[in-house]
Parts: sequence; structure tokens; C-alpha cells
Amino acid sequence: MADQLKQNLYREFENILSYSEFVFSEQTKKLFVQYFFDLLKKNKVMNLTAITDPSKVAELHLFDSLSLLSVLPSHSDLKLIDVGTGAGLPGIPLKIARPEINLCLLDATRKRLNFLDECLTSLGLRTNTQTVHARAEDAARKPELREKFDVATARAVAPLNTLAEYCLPFVKLDGFFIAMKGQADSEIEQAEKAINLLGGDIADIFKLKLPISGAERSLIMIQKIAFTPKRYPRKAGIPKSDPIV
Repeated sequence: MADQLKQNLYREFENILSYSEFVFSEQTKKLFVQYFFDLLKKNKVMNLTAITDPSKVAELHLFDSLSLLSVLPSHSDLKLIDVGTGAGLPGIPLKIARPEINLCLLDATRKRLNFLDECLTSLGLRTNTQTVHARAEDAARKPELREKFDVATARAVAPLNTLAEYCLPFVKLDGFFIAMKGQADSEIEQAEKAINLLGGDIADIFKLKLPISGAERSLIMIQKIAFTPKRYPRKAGIPKSDPIV
């Protein structure tokens, strides 16, 4: 059964990656398969993903995560934080594709991070990788994390105005918060005040469609042009219950 699942994942990944502008080595593909195999296995005892069909995992998890590769800065010492990483998406697929990046996986659930630590070790990805157990609002007040990252990203965690308060405090000047969204025009309009208040400016919006389902995706590039005021993020829970509008 395990071998069959790995074969199904490999076949679906081969198909979906044929639509990518990037070429991945055989070893990289095997690491993608191993990571998602471990994720689906763990998912039987822990709620990590509602998507378990290999073809949907390939498109909605792997391909979607790797869409960030086209907009990430190319320098080798890139520092990236994945806020509310959950099952490790998009952070771990990005680390597999670009093992030289410095990756921080942030999540408020210890059990998830324990699983991700196991994955990182088994995949050989512990170098320049850390996991942090904290809520985003608390972590962003730690001196070793605040405004220390070239890129912060988050995938379907919250509305964009709330997400900006979670993520922009981690980004250094001239860095980027890259929000991964679906069709997001109304969210973008509603979030402009929050983005500006938190020191950001919308630099670009890249729209794409997933190759099989045709689902719309938006990569919202928000550049950090000023330091985030010290009062942000507000105390845990407030950005969600009382978003900046």
C-alpha cells in the first residue's frame, strides 16, 4: 500500500511539474514524494490537510506552493518565514526546491511543528532551518525575529488586512510580504489602509491559474518601505477580532 501511494504521488507530481517553468532533478522529485507521503501518513492521526487525493495534492499543494519560486528573490542567503505554516506549506516544498534558503516555519500548534521537525530531519533539510512555536503576534515582538526576514509568506491563513498585521512586522526594509490568495481584488482594496499603516506598499500582483483545475491564484507582492510601528502587531487575537480597516 505504501509503495503504491508513493508511485501514485510520483506519477501525479511528474504530470503537474511538467507545467512548471522550472526543471527539477530526480532527487528533488523524490524528496517531494517523501514529504507528501509522510504528510498523508501522519494525516491519518493528525488533522493536517483535507486534501488527500494524489492528483489534488499535486496541484493544490505542491504546484501551488512552488508558484512562489517565480517571484522569490534569487540571492542564496535569502531568509524566509512561513507564517502559520500548518502542514509545512509552502515552506517545505520551497526548501526542497531551493535548499540554500534560510527557512523559518512558524506555527502556534506544537504537534504540527513536531511533525515538521521530523520531516526536516528525514529529508536532510535541517541546515539553515528552524521551527518556532508561537502565535504570529507574539513571535513578531521577539528581537531575533522582528524585521529580520527578506520574505514573509502565508497561505490562506486569514483575510489580507489581518494577514498583513501578522506578517509585515517580520519583514526587513526593502523585503517583501508575499500573500498567497485566490481571487483577491476585494481583499486587496480592503487591506490597503492596513498595509500602508504597517509600513508596506503593494508593489505588484501576479495572477495565475492552476493548470488542471483552472483555479485562480494571486501572489500579492507587498514591499516593506518603512519600519512597522512598535505598537503592531497588537496582542494575540486582536488582529483577527478587530482588523485594521
